Amino acid sequence: MNSLPEGATSGPGTTSPDTDTDTVAGTGTVAKAGRPGRACPPRPPLPRRARRDPTVPPWIFVVPALAVYAVVVLYPSLAGVLYAFTDWSGVGAFSFVGLDNFRTLLDDDRALESVGNTLLLTLAVVIVQNGIGLLLALGVNAEIRSRSLLRVIFFAPAVVSPVMVAFLWKYVYNPDNGAGLNAILGAVGLDALRQDWLGDPSLALWSVAAMVVWQYAGYSMVVFLAGLQGVPAELHEAARIDGAGTWQRFRYVTWPLLAPALTINLMLSTIGGLKLFDQVYAATNGGPGTASETLSTVLYKEAFVFGKFGYSTAVALVLALFVAAVSLVQLRYLRAREVTA
Repeated sequence: MNSLPEGATSGPGTTSPDTDTDTVAGTGTVAKAGRPGRACPPRPPLPRRARRDPTVPPWIFVVPALAVYAVVVLYPSLAGVLYAFTDWSGVGAFSFVGLDNFRTLLDDDRALESVGNTLLLTLAVVIVQNGIGLLLALGVNAEIRSRSLLRVIFFAPAVVSPVMVAFLWKYVYNPDNGAGLNAILGAVGLDALRQDWLGDPSLALWSVAAMVVWQYAGYSMVVFLAGLQGVPAELHEAARIDGAGTWQRFRYVTWPLLAPALTINLMLSTIGGLKLFDQVYAATNGGPGTASETLSTVLYKEAFVFGKFGYSTAVALVLALFVAAVSLVQLRYLRAREVTA
């Protein structure tokens, strides 16, 4: 019913069934229906390269930073390598002396003693600092109410200037019996343990090591704490169900998964110990005598006290190569033992 003859139209807006248009309801507008398979694909967006301004190459924004880096880092480093083979005094002309500076270094008893002091200081700092840092991390990782406050207290010394820490500990190490550590020892009846902590050649180096450990143990704690919080609780729960005790869970679950954090802490403490300068120079100036002399204090004195910049840069080059070699060996060994959860 209400049918129309074939080919007839019912009025304006009515089209033949063979056309591709439809009448929009309420308007006399005719729009394309869009048959499947004949729809035009959307126009692709312009590529990123076409939208860029071709007059401003992107690498131009890196040039200022590279220029500053070249002037501040690259040029002094390359110049230092050059001066290591000269007799430059810091001003004026210089002449090349070949390997004479390195031969002098091998014959310099003070420099060789500083190498031994540097290694002993680094060994003490690495072992004690990371041991205390791990214990602190285990303590503040426990469910105790004051753990947030303790984390702040233990980490606070790490953000203090090393020179300020050195002057603080010079007061702690005051040889007067009525001040600092000696006063505390006397107050608790340990008068026999009073010492001239920085003036005794047998104690000066270890006193500096204790100062460094106090400052950076909290930093190691933070790194270990991040590692502890990355250990899945499900592993501890499974080990507990299997009957593992506290020590066994730490030995076979926590400790292996702390390997990445241990790698970071050992690398940072080793590099920091080998190039340690601020605390030593501010607290003892390498003394008494050469008891606490390190390679860093030797190269500083050779350059700015004795004016032997060529020799001091040779010492600095040896120190840099030694730090790089130790770090690479240490990194390869520690990365090989890392495991993941």
